[in-house]
Amino acid sequence: MSNVDSALSLLRRGAEEIIREDELKARLGSGRVLRIKAGFDPTAPDLHLGHTVLINKLRQFQTLGHQVVFLIGDFTGMIGDPTGRSATRKPLTPEDVAHNAETYREQIFRILDPAQTEVVFNSQWMGQMTATDMIQLASRYTVARMLERDDFHKRYQSNQSIAVHEFLYPLVQGYDSVALKADVELGGTDQKFNLLVGRELQREYGQPPQVLITTPVLEGLDGVQKMSKSLNNYVGIREPAGEMYGKLMSISDELMWRYFELLSFRPLSEIETLRGQVAGGMNPRDAKFQLADELVGRFHDAEAARRAHEEFVARFQKGAMPSDMPEHEVMAEDDQGIALVPLLKSLGLVPSTSEALRMIKQRAVRVDGERIEQQDLSLAPGGRHVLQVGKRRFARVSVKKS
Repeated sequence: MSNVDSALSLLRRGAEEIIREDELKARLGSGRVLRIKAGFDPTAPDLHLGHTVLINKLRQFQTLGHQVVFLIGDFTGMIGDPTGRSATRKPLTPEDVAHNAETYREQIFRILDPAQTEVVFNSQWMGQMTATDMIQLASRYTVARMLERDDFHKRYQSNQSIAVHEFLYPLVQGYDSVALKADVELGGTDQKFNLLVGRELQREYGQPPQVLITTPVLEGLDGVQKMSKSLNNYVGIREPAGEMYGKLMSISDELMWRYFELLSFRPLSEIETLRGQVAGGMNPRDAKFQLADELVGRFHDAEAARRAHEEFVARFQKGAMPSDMPEHEVMAEDDQGIALVPLLKSLGLVPSTSEALRMIKQRAVRVDGERIEQQDLSLAPGGRHVLQVGKRRFARVSVKKS
């Protein structure tokens, strides 16, 4: 197999579509360093494993010797991506964008090689555009072509409003490819229309059109909906090692193979061998251990993965409490003690009061190992307790009287 064929084989793995593969093959064979672009709007401050499907593909290009351009869409983030939306998306404020973008640099270098990564913000060129420049850009694309986009088409057909600024989003994303002279752009399957606009605009501006590679949208822990922080079915790449390990061990046996294919760096031949061993009688849990070991080791280190593995076994197979649970001292205002529901929220064991009530109703809250059913329970002053929510969230708390 030639070097180019070997590179193509690597890049096909986990790719949904390549437009066009013959162009990619020619560029890989040209001998020059290619500029590989991927854009991320800073709509949330944390990246999760769903984002890494695409970032892993960027890393593959780096191993082949190419330059990654990691674009943070601080300008497009203030427009709001209309992809998949049935209504106009609320734009981010400049303060939101700045806050969320700040965390991206540190996170991406857990995967990408800094020496082969150029981090850019599209406000660098879009912020300098005049109104005349924007009108000239808008003249390069037609409303009819915009309405070919599925979500715009559906909204137009159902007489739902489409704000004019939403048409600017794919135009600006496409112009980013012109500004960066991108050879290849990567995006999720839901971004295909935007990526194609970039290809067309490059032609309009006299550049060779970029090759497009789309990557699948990763299912979340539920195995049904896409991984999303808002759906609480995600694994954040900055989560504590133990939390990440427990979440990965909670996925279904069927979903495990999807994660192996899209997230693991192991050769596909090894994964197929492992699948055969499971089919032949090996416990699927043991294969899942290997997946969790690899991913936690990647985003933390091998020692953290080892400790998380041992803690998981101790906690869930032997019934032990975690050795490193956080400890808190809380003050009760009177002899009645401190109410459990707001305490769970203040300790970060639940995101909201309603979630605390829901977890108690589901008998998923324990105090000192005992399941709690009283939603109005208070902890008396002078006590020291272990609180548990679900299978993985623990805290030790001492209640003092103020």
